[in-house]
Amino acid sequence: MTSPELTTLCYIEKDDSYLMLHRVSKKNDINHDKWIGVGGHFEERESPEECLLREVKEETGLTLTSWRFRGIVTFDGDICEYMCVYTADGFSGEMRECDEGVLEWVKKCDIEKLELWEGDKIFLRLLSDDAPFFSLKLVYRNGVLKNAVLNGTSL
Repeated sequence: MTSPELTTLCYIEKDDSYLMLHRVSKKNDINHDKWIGVGGHFEERESPEECLLREVKEETGLTLTSWRFRGIVTFDGDICEYMCVYTADGFSGEMRECDEGVLEWVKKCDIEKLELWEGDKIFLRLLSDDAPFFSLKLVYRNGVLKNAVLNGTSL
């Protein structure tokens, strides 16, 4: 058994919108054609916050100045992954193009119209409802959400 992957994901907020990444650039991308927040894999000895700040800077050119750790998502699928979910409402710098896809500000009310993972819809609703810190386990088989458990309770 391999060690779980450790990642961060951030939804940067501005004018009642989230900065979303349409993953269209990489080949063999599990997220191909999906819309997700920005983030990525931990580097050796990084804290979640160090990973968050580095990944946001690498993917967007922006430097976060205000962020909040919102929850942890455990993915049980082809791989096991622990993802730290953040929102951010402060940043500086100029946004640049991302080599992993297209960055676009999307109104929060329009997010669910995008091509999203089913599990992402669950934690996006938790963020929208300003839920307290959460632990969400998502079980996927062949790309299909089979089970979701929020704070120990099946949904």
